[in-house]
Amino acid sequence: MKVVNIGENHSVLNAYILELRDARIQKDRLRFRTNLERAGAVFAYEISKTLKYSEKEVTTPLGVAKVSTPDSPLVIASILRAGLPVQTGMLRVFDHAETAFLSAYRKYGKGGYFEIRADYCTAPSIEGKVLVLCDALLATGASVEMGLQKLIDEGGEPACVHIVCPIASRVAVDNLSKTLDNRYTLWVAAIDEELTSQSFIVPGLGDAGDLAFGEKL
Repeated sequence: MKVVNIGENHSVLNAYILELRDARIQKDRLRFRTNLERAGAVFAYEISKTLKYSEKEVTTPLGVAKVSTPDSPLVIASILRAGLPVQTGMLRVFDHAETAFLSAYRKYGKGGYFEIRADYCTAPSIEGKVLVLCDALLATGASVEMGLQKLIDEGGEPACVHIVCPIASRVAVDNLSKTLDNRYTLWVAAIDEELTSQSFIVPGLGDAGDLAFGEKL
């Protein structure tokens, strides 16, 4: 698996990540969602550079111009709930992309123990297409692995897969690097070194789903 940390390069993306992490600013739920959307748009722009292009002709009021545009068929998938704003930002760039949605969540038991469940998935065919899977955070990598398998079971084998998570833990990056081959690329804006025993990223930013959409029971 290839790992691309675009937060290592100076860009406006880092300003969005700062606000997503800031305990004061993130209390504004609308701004939190907006920053995830803006981050998604930046990731979409970077991923667009990896797609296949061909030259087309377009008729202007004064003549004909040649423009190279992407040809790769795209499916942009979101892990509910926190991945939705990231997906929204990407769809504003890739406005012709198809979409997929899946639930991959932690089901907690006694003593803080949890298991990952993926109970719901709706997706078009992804056979031979470019699949982009969006989430806000990547803690252990288990949700992404299960989500990817669910999407492949439902829609077929993609040509390649881009995993977009603005903030990831080092543990998750290492875990996915062991199991995913070179068809997969992980795009992040920051990699945090610490993961607690309850699988929370430190410094991270908290529960992205709750911050974006409100606390759940």
